[in-house]
Amino acid sequence: MIKVLIADDDAIVREGLKMIITSQEDMCVCGEAEDGKAGLALARELRPDIALLDIRMPECDGITAAENMLAEELCAPLLLTTFDEEDFILRALKSEICGYILKNSPAERILGAIRAVKAGGTVFQEDILKYVREKISPTNGGEIFAELTPRETEVVRLVAEGLSNQQIAERLFLSNGTVRNHISAILEKTGLEHRTQIAVMWLKNI
Repeated sequence: MIKVLIADDDAIVREGLKMIITSQEDMCVCGEAEDGKAGLALARELRPDIALLDIRMPECDGITAAENMLAEELCAPLLLTTFDEEDFILRALKSEICGYILKNSPAERILGAIRAVKAGGTVFQEDILKYVREKISPTNGGEIFAELTPRETEVVRLVAEGLSNQQIAERLFLSNGTVRNHISAILEKTGLEHRTQIAVMWLKNI
């Protein structure tokens, strides 16, 4: 059972998300919060699998709450956003947060994102991928990946597609340990800090 915490200052949004999530046999809503500060407190208390966070909230925004959840290893945060929050999106893309999805997404997409992040994947909804490519200028002309081996480049591409280590291992017929070693090598060669940065940098340069 995937335990989901919802934090959004809009009660109607919270209720809608709750209805979507509780309709699934493999998911439940373990808690709800009206702001990021309360969401972080609930995450510490309830230890959910996923925290579904609005980016713009009072007391503590979703990005700050998500960063604290990751630092304390409380859960995997998934951010809900809109395109009138450009500064927030740019800030979020620099962090280790592995999920970004638009608030007006259909139920199936939200549920798929929750499952993907729970499995260890990275979720960049197609509209957000387009945003990354159009709004963020390419850097280094892709040179940051120049020292990678063909296999490491393939792993980078799959990370950018949102696949988890397990899914990459299955796709490339490798062990989980080998995939982890490839990602460690990629981080060392590129100077990046985590898999979200790998995905963002790849999308900026393809």
